[in-house]
Amino acid sequence: MRRSATRKTGQPNSASVNSSAVDLFRYASSRASSKELERIDSLFYSYANGSSGLIDPEGIESLCSDMEVNPTDVRILMLAWKMKSEKQGYFTLEEWRTGLKSLRADTVSKLKKALPDLEKEVRRLSNFVDFYSYAFRYCLTEDKQKSIDIESICELLDLVLGSEFHAQVYAFIEYLKIQSDYKVINMDQWMGFFRFCNEISFPDLSNYDSELAWPLILDNFVEWLQAKQS
Repeated sequence: MRRSATRKTGQPNSASVNSSAVDLFRYASSRASSKELERIDSLFYSYANGSSGLIDPEGIESLCSDMEVNPTDVRILMLAWKMKSEKQGYFTLEEWRTGLKSLRADTVSKLKKALPDLEKEVRRLSNFVDFYSYAFRYCLTEDKQKSIDIESICELLDLVLGSEFHAQVYAFIEYLKIQSDYKVINMDQWMGFFRFCNEISFPDLSNYDSELAWPLILDNFVEWLQAKQS
């Protein structure tokens, strides 16, 4: 007579063991994530203004001091980009969480160590276009503001593009400071100059075609350069 197949009692099947292991892993992972978020929040409140509940310019200055980074360092602007900060000089708790969770930083030391990798991330062309556009929007500090004054634009250009396109930026800043036709720069002109830096041979300008859709200010800039070179 054939013996009937019976399962021995007291021995959990493999599916049950795997399920328990997965549940345990999820619990541990969730607990670790919760602890990390607590540390991120605690760090936020150590710099936040008690009245507004925001990290304000003074708080950012203290953070920079603790990280031993100059507040005007481009990496602070990159940090704001990573946080998706909407208001210049201020970080909300949600923005802070967004940035620090992404950077896996829950202490000042970890945040400081994350800055070099953040800069590499931003410098990738696919990200840099977005960062360059963000830098302009971040400086629009008034409601319905769509342009930025020449002095501020010169400082922003040097900060954001100066290290990569030094010659172009230096020449454009020189032009902006001596010309009198433009008091402000808009987003289209700002993005047009970035395209100029990436596409146009400099300083010979041999492939610049004024018949193409360049902002007029760049046509004028090229004319000024050519007159200066002749």
